[in-house]
Amino acid sequence: MRLIKLVAAFSVSLAAAVVPMAQAMELPPNDYPTVTRADYVYGCMQANGPTREMLEKCSCSIDQIAALLPFSEYEEAETIKSVSLRGGEQVAVLQNPAIQAKVKKLQFAQVEAELKCF
Repeated sequence: MRLIKLVAAFSVSLAAAVVPMAQAMELPPNDYPTVTRADYVYGCMQANGPTREMLEKCSCSIDQIAALLPFSEYEEAETIKSVSLRGGEQVAVLQNPAIQAKVKKLQFAQVEAELKCF
């Protein structure tokens, strides 16, 4: 009987611990994956200097971008920019105004982030 109470108490404790962990795993729609944030900060520091001050400014910058732009839109705009750099006839479709508007939205978020963080 005592063993059953102990197992029951343990099960309740375990269930109470698992629920907050499950809730902590759910991310808001504008939360960027850690690797994306780290990649942004790394590139920013390569462009601006590998100092503690730049680490803070670059981290602030990606946080501001994330506050303005959902990750799915950020990822799409970055992909468009990356593919556009290749050049050639096959990227001509990316000159579509609707597609370029997505890139401009990212550029706007980057300018806002620079004004707030740098």
